Amino acid sequence: MTTYVMLANWTDQGALKVKDSPRRLDAAKKALKDMSGEFKHFFLTMGDYDIVAIYEAPDDAVAARFSMQVGMLGNVRTHTLKAFPEAAYREIINSLG
Repeated sequence: MTTYVMLANWTDQGALKVKDSPRRLDAAKKALKDMSGEFKHFFLTMGDYDIVAIYEAPDDAVAARFSMQVGMLGNVRTHTLKAFPEAAYREIINSLG
């Protein structure tokens, strides 16, 4: 499984209905699980982003589809980062000439 970091901000619509956000999070977790992925961590944050989530998905296509499905609901805008674990980081660095 590949790890992804999702940075999200509420849209005006999402902020107006912020009390519904726990239900929306549960629906997002189910949607990702239905795509064979899984949320690992979820954080409400202060600063440039309202939400930071760490999740795993089988591949980039699943991660892209998940991000698009979440975005289509109109409650958050997301930025997704592909994350490399330490072992992969070391392998990448060691392969440099």
